[in-house]
Amino acid sequence: MPLGGGTDLLVAMKEERARPETLVDLRRIPGARDITLNDDGSARIGCAVRLADLVEHEGIASRYASLAQAAAAVGTPQLRVMGTIGGNLAQRPRCWYFRSGLPCVKNGGSDCLAAKGENHYHALFTPGPCHAVHPSDPLVALTVLEASVEITGAAGTRLLTLSALFDGAAHNVQGEMTLGAGEFISAVLLPATAAGGNQFYEKLMQRGAWDFATVSLAAHRRTDDAVRIALGGVSLGPYRVNTSVEEDVATGGLDDDSIDALSERAMYDAQPLEHNGYKVWQAQALMKRAMRRLDAR
Repeated sequence: MPLGGGTDLLVAMKEERARPETLVDLRRIPGARDITLNDDGSARIGCAVRLADLVEHEGIASRYASLAQAAAAVGTPQLRVMGTIGGNLAQRPRCWYFRSGLPCVKNGGSDCLAAKGENHYHALFTPGPCHAVHPSDPLVALTVLEASVEITGAAGTRLLTLSALFDGAAHNVQGEMTLGAGEFISAVLLPATAAGGNQFYEKLMQRGAWDFATVSLAAHRRTDDAVRIALGGVSLGPYRVNTSVEEDVATGGLDDDSIDALSERAMYDAQPLEHNGYKVWQAQALMKRAMRRLDAR
């Protein structure tokens, strides 16, 4: 199995969720630790770039503020110094049924135990039997920046969108990503449209720090005035808000009634479980704040 910072993989090994015979250190691959900013606004971020590097890199902060803010929201300083961007995207869900080895759908069972159990932190949008959520903060920011990932394996290199990378995550019992045997994320690629504009990341947690998001939000009004909004803590993969909502936000000049209506429309397809309905209200509150910050006025 590939090894980046090991902050999730080593824990998974202790929990016996992963049983690799060999670990392959990706950090020595040429370019794996490089951040390359291009003149047109695009960028390439190697898979072994540490989260702390993203936080401290002036070019990342000035061009892709939402990514820098999301990286800063991960765990503790110690985890950010060890954890890598590739590993952060590849980490496994934090569902307590899965992590405890109980027979859920990801552990050889036939049902999601959270569906009728303790589901306070589980998904609002579930296209499959698993109701876990993806724990990554940077994934949410990368979604609004419309990043893609470079995948490398024995057959060569290919590019995937984030949606394609996590396609079928709630059905896949082996993992969450659509990687073939021997493949790994070798880089994250940001398009020219990701640079600049008005962008930010906000995270709600049960505790004040060192916690996973109950709900998070990343937003970006691009330099061409197009708007992108994504939510975290609500799905097992990237979740972008309905494009019709984004288009209405992009028009600007929204009054309070319009903002209320748009935040409700964005959550129309949510399917809360017995104990996580509060996440709908949290998501709406984050979106209302975001819409005001993004308003063209």
